[in-house]
Amino acid sequence: MTAAALLTDGLLQSAARLPAKTAIIDETSSCTYEQLAEKSSRLAGYLAAHGVQSGDRVVIFLDNGWPCAAAVYGVLMAGGVFVLVNPQTKRDKLHFILADCEATALITDRHLANQYDQAVSGLDRLRLVVSVGTSGTSETSGVQVTGPPTADLHEVMSTGPRQSVPVPRSTGDLAALIYTSGSTGEPKGVMQTQGAMVFAVGSILEYLKMTADDRILLVLPMAFDYGLYQVLMSVFLGATVVVERSFAFLGRVYEVMRKHKVTVLPGVPTIFSIMQASVAESDLVFPDVRIVTNTAAVLHPSLLPALATLFPNARIFKMYGLTECKRVSYLDPDLLADRPESVGIAIPGTTVCLRDRVGNPVPPGEPGILHVQGPHIMAGYWNRPEATARMLRIAPETGEVELVAQDLFTQDSDGLLYFVGRSDQIIKTRGEKVSPVEVENMLCRMDGISQAAVIGVPDPRLGEKILAYVVAAPGRSLAEGEVRRFCAARLENFMVPQKIIFLAELPRTGNNKIDKKLLLEWSI
Repeated sequence: MTAAALLTDGLLQSAARLPAKTAIIDETSSCTYEQLAEKSSRLAGYLAAHGVQSGDRVVIFLDNGWPCAAAVYGVLMAGGVFVLVNPQTKRDKLHFILADCEATALITDRHLANQYDQAVSGLDRLRLVVSVGTSGTSETSGVQVTGPPTADLHEVMSTGPRQSVPVPRSTGDLAALIYTSGSTGEPKGVMQTQGAMVFAVGSILEYLKMTADDRILLVLPMAFDYGLYQVLMSVFLGATVVVERSFAFLGRVYEVMRKHKVTVLPGVPTIFSIMQASVAESDLVFPDVRIVTNTAAVLHPSLLPALATLFPNARIFKMYGLTECKRVSYLDPDLLADRPESVGIAIPGTTVCLRDRVGNPVPPGEPGILHVQGPHIMAGYWNRPEATARMLRIAPETGEVELVAQDLFTQDSDGLLYFVGRSDQIIKTRGEKVSPVEVENMLCRMDGISQAAVIGVPDPRLGEKILAYVVAAPGRSLAEGEVRRFCAARLENFMVPQKIIFLAELPRTGNNKIDKKLLLEWSI
């Protein structure tokens, strides 16, 4: 197989090698590689015919499913830059993203019209809306569309003009803008080039050792880059993606896993925590699953026994990454038992370094800010030079651009990384520095606690006081004093939370991360 240089190469090569093979299965239908390439090329032709030019940004506002994947490749074949937006996004944020990236087209679904009908108003550069089932009037809101002209997505993908040869692009050209969740302010568009994304796909596939025979369960939104890359990797291999729109109904997810003999399960700690509860209630086992991966938040060691029970033949990969470079590190599953707190080493073809705040490397065992070098790091933030300058710097040793991850790590003598916490989330109390992650890990070791989030709140006496938000395990009832006594017996006294707050569930961002910004707002 010829090495792919661009993202579209992966689709065209798999369609040529495996035209009849199922590429994507979603809740209502499926499509083969030949069909996926055909639908993508027709969308590309339609976009080009209606003014989308090379480098133009096209926002994709769709639920998980094969149409979303076809839209990504259709935009790329037209020479455009795709901008995936979570379908749970509300109109004000959608309008902001459309305006910020100066989108020329929007690809969406009529059931989201309550959000996009008003979000598209006042956008002079937006030329076209392609929406599943559109008729010019929203059937869900009854609001007359007064913005750009509209077309039906499925009709376009069935009868639009084919563009069998993608618009020429180079590896240095922009492929995607991936907007951050905006936890530190307005969303920022992370610029990822064709070359960076193709490199990241290849590097991850190298250490996961996935094959064309794999069937990947996708319950993560494609707008979350962890979800997007499941599709990109599968298409490069010629594997199959099995799509579920959410993890809300665990029984259905398990049924889908059995039916399609899923072999790869990408997840986040929230998902694995829910699975952990199901292990105690049944004798479920999924022997077909051979790879389990985790990112977005720390996979606590207490979850590992349940995963080993559910997936006895699986290699479990703990990983760390951030949108600005997709993936930073992975832990070899063979080291999981001995180094359960580690997130491993740099992914193939990249390097990492821990530095102090003035840029000097720190010795093993000392905390430092993570710096990353490699072809996968972002080109910068869209139209935000000051934010870009804060994150991209020149490495003094090599003269190469490196990404400043703004996260604190330690590294042992074997080169293994250990996450300490966000450099701007370290709690300073009583003159001491406290890692929220360390307190969260201890809380999760207490029998009866399933999830925990720790924040620092300004306090005139302590500097900051420590607040812990905890979720009790199903059927369990805990008292604040009981939890504080558990912590006091296991943590230094300055690390014990001053207050324990019980919640039915922790708030989450669109990327399924714990929303600590919201927790902080609740506490002040």
